[in-house]
Amino acid sequence: MKILSVAIPSYNSQNYLRKCVESLLPAGDDIEIIIVNDGSKDHTGEIAEEYASRYPGIVKAVHQENGGHGEAVNTGLKNATGLYYKVVDSDDWVDERTLPKIIETLKKLVAGPDTVDAVISNFVYDKVGAKHKKVMQYRKYMPTETVFEWKDLKKMRAGKYILMHSMIYRTNLLRECGLELPKHTFYVDNLFVFQPLPSVKKMYYIDELFYHYYIGREDQSVNEQVMIERIDQQLKVNKLMIDTMAGQRGVNKNCRRYMLSYLDIIMTVSSMLLLKSGTEENLKKKQELWAYLKAADAGL
Repeated sequence: MKILSVAIPSYNSQNYLRKCVESLLPAGDDIEIIIVNDGSKDHTGEIAEEYASRYPGIVKAVHQENGGHGEAVNTGLKNATGLYYKVVDSDDWVDERTLPKIIETLKKLVAGPDTVDAVISNFVYDKVGAKHKKVMQYRKYMPTETVFEWKDLKKMRAGKYILMHSMIYRTNLLRECGLELPKHTFYVDNLFVFQPLPSVKKMYYIDELFYHYYIGREDQSVNEQVMIERIDQQLKVNKLMIDTMAGQRGVNKNCRRYMLSYLDIIMTVSSMLLLKSGTEENLKKKQELWAYLKAADAGL
């Protein structure tokens, strides 16, 4: 059995897919690389088949009609045979110096007495043209390189939260909690991290830079103007996060506190984008969003 399955959601990724795959290959037979060709119109599918042919038993090429990032993550999960599951976007890559440590740590955790649900590591914003790259790490808030629980997590400062780039989940936990991301929707990476959290009991933090988050393309989904154009998709994700938290009972108080802080950030992002757009229609959508939150759970 593979120790780690990595899904690579890929849409028209011919220009950068190779770099992503090549960064993962050094893990050898311990890794399963699932390239999900999400209805690409360029040579992405051919590149996926090329790697599957060259590395049988390591690389899988899965082709589907275009369903969006979330559906590609769902497809990856359905095809995963590894004990742990990670998503690496096709224009990003992992640090080959840290990859062996990630694999060895996962092996150690699988052999140990504790069932660890989530493994967290650091990532860097690899921004085009930036001299100083911003590294996101969590050493102030989490015990390092030891199994810990929610009670051990310190309160994070406002605006600090764990992104998909830092997260590796136990594959069966994602299946057991019923994770299924919506089709044709951007920004579902927040749901990927957020929805399984109430099911997480034990975690492990590796204080090493592992994920390179490429940022700076004009058409990138996190470009502010693009986000305003796709605001309805942001709102859809925001409302699904509200639904996850609404009326929730029996969740560890530290877990709930962290999830509340995470929801706070997403509500702020949605509200600010709606305000910055400056249209009457979007101001109305902002009011509707807050009304949705109040109706779902006035305590939130």
